[in-house]
Amino acid sequence: MSYLRSVVQRPSIRDLTTYLLKPSKQQCIAQSTRKSLTRQIQPTATRALSLSHTLDAAPKSHDRGPRSTEDTQTDFGSLNVLGNTPAPSTSIDACLWGGFHLDSGVKITGGSGVILVAGEAFNWKPWESGNGGMKLVNEKGQFDVEDEAWGLFSLVWPKPDLLILGLGKEMRPISQRVRQHLNSLGIRVDIQDTRNAAAQYNLLATERGLNAVAGALIPIGFKEGVGVK
Repeated sequence: MSYLRSVVQRPSIRDLTTYLLKPSKQQCIAQSTRKSLTRQIQPTATRALSLSHTLDAAPKSHDRGPRSTEDTQTDFGSLNVLGNTPAPSTSIDACLWGGFHLDSGVKITGGSGVILVAGEAFNWKPWESGNGGMKLVNEKGQFDVEDEAWGLFSLVWPKPDLLILGLGKEMRPISQRVRQHLNSLGIRVDIQDTRNAAAQYNLLATERGLNAVAGALIPIGFKEGVGVK
């Protein structure tokens, strides 16, 4: 009888209190994770706030202090190796709607293009070669003129290594026939629109010399089948 009384004995109030107030394993894990995240996030937020405060604050003064007296500072003007090189006489000073102004004072007007080679400037109207008709573009949309339009390069000596070709307001590819003819003369071709071609000619003619670089430019106002109007 005493044995049965010990088996069915109810738990004491102390046992119930201990069981109910004891935290579970999941609660311990959640609390520890929350604490670790708080420790990780809090310094980052503090740094962000301090950084934004620093960026938004206006400088107290624009004074950079006294001018340096050191003589070892870099003079960037002296780094321009072409600074003392005179511009070629055939460098292009301005691209007009119907012509060009050269640095030498020569003006190409009347809707004519220009060939610049060996320090000389020549009027150039490639649309008059062949059948004429103010046509410079073939049915494939390529720049295509007859071989006689390049007759000047057959006569000049020494021949330039590079021809900078300005094709008017817009750039377009040249035909295989034109490229092969110029390559047969030992001349490489670089294609640009006229404005960029003029700038590139001025730079390369100054760097390499007038005998190494030539230019052939069409006015920016030229329209296919119409000319310059």
